[in-house]
Amino acid sequence: MPLLVYAGYLGVYRLPFTVGVFVLLTLLASVIWLRGVGGRPIVAVAVTVAGVMYPALLSYMFPIRYHDYAVGAVAGTVLVMFPIMVTWGTDTGAYVFGRLMGKRKLIPSVSPGKTVAGSVGGLLVAIVTCALYARFMLQPLAQLTLTPIGILAFAIAISVADQIGDLFESLIKRDAGVKDSSGLFPGHGGVLDRFDSLLFALPVAYLLLGHLLVRSPG
Repeated sequence: MPLLVYAGYLGVYRLPFTVGVFVLLTLLASVIWLRGVGGRPIVAVAVTVAGVMYPALLSYMFPIRYHDYAVGAVAGTVLVMFPIMVTWGTDTGAYVFGRLMGKRKLIPSVSPGKTVAGSVGGLLVAIVTCALYARFMLQPLAQLTLTPIGILAFAIAISVADQIGDLFESLIKRDAGVKDSSGLFPGHGGVLDRFDSLLFALPVAYLLLGHLLVRSPG
C-alpha cells in the first residue's frame, strides 16, 4: 500500500504497477507460508524478501547510470560511483572513528559493534567525501555539480540510509548467527558486506539526484 500511495504521489500510478505489486506480495507471502518459519521468523522472512529485493535494489544503478543528466558513458559512470563512494566513505569513517573513540554503543541489542562515535564519524566523512567528489569528479568529468546545501543534503541522506541499512542487516545476521559474509576486508567483512551497504543508499540516491543535481557553469 505505501508503494501505491507513493506511486500516486509521483504521478506514475498505473494498473500494471498495481497488479505487479499485488503479485509480488502474494508470491512472497506464499513462499514464506510454504517454507515455514521453523521457529526463526525473522530469518525466514528476511531470506525470502532479500532474495527478491537484493537484485531489485542494486538495479537502481541502471537508472542512475542512464539519468537524464548523465550524457555519455563517462558522465554515467561518474554518477553511478557518486553514491557508492559516499556510502563507502560512511563505512570507513564509522570504522575508524568507532575504533578510535567508540565507547558508547549505538544500539547494542541489534549491533554490539556499532558506536555513537562511529555513526557521527561516518556522517562527517560522508559529507567530506561528497564535497570532494562533487568538486573533483562530477564537475570536470560530468559537467554536473551540487550546491553546498545539495552536498549536505545528499551526504546526510545517503549516510543515514547506509547506517539504517547496516543496522537492518545486522539484525538479520544476528538472528542467523553470522557476523559477516567473509573476512576479506578486516573490520568491514567481505565483498557482499560492501554491497549490502548500498541496498538502501542507491534508491535514496536515485530519488535525490534528479532534484539536487545542477549543470556545472564551467
